[in-house]
Amino acid sequence: MNADIHGLSGAYAVDALDDVERAEFESHLAQCPECRAEVESLRAAAVQLTRVTATTAPDSLRASVLDQIKTVRPLPPLTPPADTGDTTEGHRPVAGVVTLESRRWRSPVTWLVAAAAAAVLAIGGLVWSPWSSDQPQQPPTATEQVIRAKDAQRYEKVIDGARATIVRSPSLGKAVIIADNMPAAPDGKDFQVWFQNPDGEMVSAGLMPHEARPSVSMVLDGDASKYTGVGITLEPAGGSPAPTSEPIALFEFS
Repeated sequence: MNADIHGLSGAYAVDALDDVERAEFESHLAQCPECRAEVESLRAAAVQLTRVTATTAPDSLRASVLDQIKTVRPLPPLTPPADTGDTTEGHRPVAGVVTLESRRWRSPVTWLVAAAAAAVLAIGGLVWSPWSSDQPQQPPTATEQVIRAKDAQRYEKVIDGARATIVRSPSLGKAVIIADNMPAAPDGKDFQVWFQNPDGEMVSAGLMPHEARPSVSMVLDGDASKYTGVGITLEPAGGSPAPTSEPIALFEFS
């Protein structure tokens, strides 16, 4: 019996063998506890895949899959192994039969068929997720809610090599500041963030971290929907009730 027959466990579990191969593998299966255990494991996994969550695919998915299919290079046609002239027992060529020896190199085709089946499911309008629908999902953070909001507005400035971005969602009434390459505030000082109201008055919206950080984000305190901008000033440590210096950056909401 060819040793490569052990590699047919996966194809057998998903019923991808022809009649000749199935009969030969089942004969082997009766004598091989390792293959029996593997087949049982694969079939159990297949049962778990039926417990899936169906999600409506985006409209662009069908066109994307069809475009990608055009770039796949087709495999050459399958041919029986060449006759080497060896007529010893176990190596005699049989006309019209693709042997298990020849299947050794074409076994990946089974997995290509499985991938194609997944693509068909996607084209059909559903994307299948192999996890139970009752699996707990982490709710989005307050920052993520603002960034993902449909009406999110972005305002960006570069300040002495640091990039500061304000993201505001009027519908949520919230705004987030995201700073990259944020330097440390000078000793005895802190960077303070302010909302600007329509009259030009500045209202404290929070303090930035004092130490230098490669990236920092924070949700600003206050109803962002009623203000016209955001400013950043350098204030005494712990912050001030009102700005004591001119803004080092001012973001005006359009």
